[in-house]
Amino acid sequence: MASRTIWSRLHGPTAAGVPRWAVLTAYAIPLVVLPSSLWRIAGLILNVPLLEFGPTSPGGHEGPIGGWWYILLLSVLSEAAAFLAVGLISEWGETWPRWMPILGGRRVPVMTAVIPAGLGALALLIFPYAMIMISLGLKINGEPTGLITHGWQTVIFHVMYWPLAAWSPLLALLTMHYYRRRRTAASHDLPLGSHRQSNAGGGVGRPG
Repeated sequence: MASRTIWSRLHGPTAAGVPRWAVLTAYAIPLVVLPSSLWRIAGLILNVPLLEFGPTSPGGHEGPIGGWWYILLLSVLSEAAAFLAVGLISEWGETWPRWMPILGGRRVPVMTAVIPAGLGALALLIFPYAMIMISLGLKINGEPTGLITHGWQTVIFHVMYWPLAAWSPLLALLTMHYYRRRRTAASHDLPLGSHRQSNAGGGVGRPG
């Protein structure tokens, strides 16, 4: 119960009309990104033996991926970017939070959310390709990765990194649902004046 309360405070109230499958999809996106972040921090910063290094260990120094600060920043930013998907099912994804200057309390234009999310889903298609290349010991540009794993290390690496391949399709599915839901809601949200005029018009055309 406590964990559910903390999570609710983080993402805010769920928007009206959001089905359960969309909520679960939004929650799943940060979770598919988390394992790779934990692997980077554990193996490349804390020197947990999840891989083998060359003569110089990257802990606190420049390694095959980058310095510890780069690895930590990459992991934090990855989780933050993944968490933004929760906005597609939350009220703050439809109405700007009130603490924001100028925009606070106003409706979020549909395409303001859809375009970045759609482009993000498109860009994230790189992960399935990247994982295939890494399985071959190569970076996406064809150069050696510089990371060496054996046996159980290889298994753990793939278990922790392959979930990233689901990020793009999950985000694409959620974005399409957000677009359709917002458009459907807008089509039923007619101004009160136009509704009264249509009723008045119906009264005039009624035979006496």
